[in-house]
Amino acid sequence: MRTTNRLVLWNVDHTLVDVGRVTRDAYAEAFRRTTGRPLVRLAPTPGRTESEIIFETLAFNDIVTTDDHLPAFVAALTEAFAARRADLTTHGRVLPGAHEAVTALSRLPGTVQSVLTGAIQPNAELKLSELGLAGFLDLVAGGYENGVYSKAALLELARTRAGDRHDATFGEKQTVYLADHPRDIQAAHIARSPIIAVATGSATAAELRSAGADAVLSDLTDTDAVIRAVVELTGSA
Repeated sequence: MRTTNRLVLWNVDHTLVDVGRVTRDAYAEAFRRTTGRPLVRLAPTPGRTESEIIFETLAFNDIVTTDDHLPAFVAALTEAFAARRADLTTHGRVLPGAHEAVTALSRLPGTVQSVLTGAIQPNAELKLSELGLAGFLDLVAGGYENGVYSKAALLELARTRAGDRHDATFGEKQTVYLADHPRDIQAAHIARSPIIAVATGSATAAELRSAGADAVLSDLTDTDAVIRAVVELTGSA
C-alpha cells in the first residue's frame, strides 16, 4: 500500500475555468442538430449536470422529449465542443489562482487530484487540456455526468476509481471537494465528505456558508489559503 491518502476533487466550470461563451455556442449547435430548430432559451447551468441542462433546455423550447433525445444531444454536444477546441483558449479562461492552486496541491505529499463535474467526460477533459490544467489531474479517476448517477454518487465513484488506480484507500473524510454552488455542497454532504466552496460562480460567499460549506473562499488567488483549507479538512497525509 502506498502512502497516498488524500483525494482532492475539483468541480470544473466556474471553479477552475470559465468557458461560458463556448458552452452557449456548443449548446446552440447541438440543439439545432438534435431538434432541427434554433435554440431560443438555454436552461441555467450552474450546479447542474449536463442531462438536467439538456432536458430543461428542451422543455424551455417546447420540445416534447423522447428516449432518443438525450443520447442524440450528448453526441451532438460532444462534437460541437470538439469543433470549438480553438475557441476554448480564445474565449475561455482559467479562473484567477486556479493554475497555482492545482500546481501547489500536486506537490502536497500523499495527494491525488481529480475532478467531479456535471459535464460529460470528453467536454470536461477538453476544457482542462486546452486551458493547461489536465497535467495536474488524474482525469481517468474523475466523476462525470453519465445520465445515471447523482453528483453524490459520482463522488463515491471517483473515490473508488482513484483508490483502484493509486493502490490507496481514500476515506470519506480524506476526500475533499472544491466547487462553487450550493447543489455541490449538498452532494458532498450526502457523500459525507468535506467541501470547500469558492465564490467564483453564481452563488455568493454568504449563500455558500448558509448551504453548509466546511470552508468558503472568495476565489483561489490565495494559494496558501487553499492548501491550508485542504489540509485542515482532510488531515495530514
